Amino acid sequence: MVFMTKWGRQQRLLMIAMVATINACAIMPPAEVNGPRAGGPPYPVILTEQAQRRELSAIAFKHLTSDEGDKNGVYLQPVTATLKSLPGSLATPLYLPKVGLNAEMNEEETRESLRRFINDWRNLIGSDPAVLTLVERVDLKDGRKVAKYEQRPFRYPLRGGYGKLEIQFTADRRLLNVSSTCIPDAERLQPALAAVIPLAKSEDAITHVKGKVITYTDSSGTKQQYQTSPNSEITATDLVIYPIPSSTNSDAIEFHLAWEFALKNAPISYLYIDAIEDEVLAAG
Repeated sequence: MVFMTKWGRQQRLLMIAMVATINACAIMPPAEVNGPRAGGPPYPVILTEQAQRRELSAIAFKHLTSDEGDKNGVYLQPVTATLKSLPGSLATPLYLPKVGLNAEMNEEETRESLRRFINDWRNLIGSDPAVLTLVERVDLKDGRKVAKYEQRPFRYPLRGGYGKLEIQFTADRRLLNVSSTCIPDAERLQPALAAVIPLAKSEDAITHVKGKVITYTDSSGTKQQYQTSPNSEITATDLVIYPIPSSTNSDAIEFHLAWEFALKNAPISYLYIDAIEDEVLAAG
């Protein structure tokens, strides 16, 4: 690829070594927002932004795109420093790796090309390719091709806006946009998350939810309240990891263990309640 020629083998090896060094200390020890919990590990688990990682991501972004306009990291996500988007216009277009002999790749070749691209851009994407799963590959009417991936690095599935990767491109392999909310160095968070034990079984959690007043934001952005009843149809579908921006630190993400509930005949269809602190994390 063009950017590999510009970067050079020695510079690429140096970047990998730098990233590995920073990654070794990128995850801060789990911190307890409200002080330590008695009888358990610190909770929620905290990921704090690292200036070194953001700097390395900005450097990698510049090398991969040859773009000089991202001096303040405007194309990077907060905290994770993964790629938020590509610039609207690049001096030199970016392309997926070429696979196959024909001018246009078939589906099998496209998926292999995407796999190679993800491996090359893994530091900006923020995920080990081995824990990324392709969940959707569609061709849109406007000519865009879209590939969506989910990051699955933990014992429990990720929910919410994190752990997503979307790649948009054209039939001639030209990249239109790349956006990632993946969690960098997720394997370093796993031991702390695995040590968290829910305080109730699923059936007890359902009983507890019935009669609860749920405050949520509807599709128009208006805050609403809904009170479940003893007869509400509620199913606990799974324990999940639900990351949210920290309410006390704008440079941190909190990782919560949560019950995922499905509701029927209600104004909300899903509900996430912290399995440790009994607070509503999300509903809608």
